[in-house]
Amino acid sequence: MPFFITTQTLDRKEGLRRINLLAGRDLRPMADQYRIPVWKSGRENKGWAGLVIEHYLGLPQNSRQEPDFPGWELKVVPLRRDPTGALRVKESMAVTMLEPAEVLANKFADSHLYDKLRSMVVVSRIYESAAELHSILHAAAEFDLDDPKIHEQVKDDYETIRQRIRANGIDSVTGDLGKLVQARTKGRGHGSTTRAFYARPIFVAHILNLQKLAFMPRVFADGQTGLS
Repeated sequence: MPFFITTQTLDRKEGLRRINLLAGRDLRPMADQYRIPVWKSGRENKGWAGLVIEHYLGLPQNSRQEPDFPGWELKVVPLRRDPTGALRVKESMAVTMLEPAEVLANKFADSHLYDKLRSMVVVSRIYESAAELHSILHAAAEFDLDDPKIHEQVKDDYETIRQRIRANGIDSVTGDLGKLVQARTKGRGHGSTTRAFYARPIFVAHILNLQKLAFMPRVFADGQTGLS
């Protein structure tokens, strides 16, 4: 029986409900069913799990910088088990591409980064191995950038990166800038010059803990215990 819902205008509550119907399911067979390649030219297609969820929800594939659905953005992040069996955030989460001209022209409130972060559903999947033979959908959580402390920190991170671009150019921007959000190269190899904004693992872990199922384990970034 196919997992496909034909709609492109889901509100967030309904999207969250439908995604959580997949909790405990293996996303890998769904990728095959939807003909979404997990591997391309011998390399992993990093966004394959996100494409599976988008296809399941009826969203056409796109690379727009606007939110995926009216009023909310969808992201999928991998979790891994540490030696104790606890689930932890595996890596930073790509948020949106960094276009230097757009960043220089817009304060945080008018930025693509804010558009993406202000209202989200973040889906977590369990990463088992580099072969990606299986990946169980763990849960989905809502996130709004409405906590004043977090909002201010993300804004500060954006403005720090923006000021660096203005002062020294895009090539001066490195991944060490920003406490919750960083800007770094996107793509394979050290020659890549395309940059994107990423939520650091501690930020992703915080997002996933804002709304957790009672029977699910708490999720933290490696070596972190959450935001104070």
